Order: sequence, then C-alpha cells, then structure tokens
Amino acid sequence: MKRRGRVKIDAEKCKGCVLCVDVCPNGVLALSDKVNKKGMQYVVVEHPEKCTGCGLCAIMCPDCGIEIEIEKDSAKRGK
Repeated sequence: MKRRGRVKIDAEKCKGCVLCVDVCPNGVLALSDKVNKKGMQYVVVEHPEKCTGCGLCAIMCPDCGIEIEIEKDSAKRGK
C-alpha cells in the first residue's frame, strides 16, 4: 500500500519563501497568485494526491506554517 499524507498550510504564516516548494520531491506545492493579510503571496497545495507525507516541507518551513497528517489507512500498513 502506498503511503499518503495530507498537507495543511497556514496561509497567514506563509511569507512565500518557497523553500517548501523547492524541497518537495513530488511537486505537491506551488506559489499562489493570491496574497495573505500581510500582502505576501502564499504557498498552496496544488497536487494533494501526490503527497506521501514525507514531511520535508514542514521541516523546511522557517515559519512553522505547515502541518502533515498521515492518512490512517496507510499508517496501518506495517501492522
């Protein structure tokens, strides 16, 4: 069974540095053309179906604006 994750981005914490976009091995994230309350473009989940839950984006985010959830079915795969 393939591991799947879900990325949650807090658009108000995002300053659009795109470090998470660059580090994602599956091209899940992209810079939006919209802006948050601070006037900064923010990152969005463009291809959620490609997320494996590796967490590299959350580790790379300097503003702690990304959370990763692993789907429950894929968490049981090793049991």
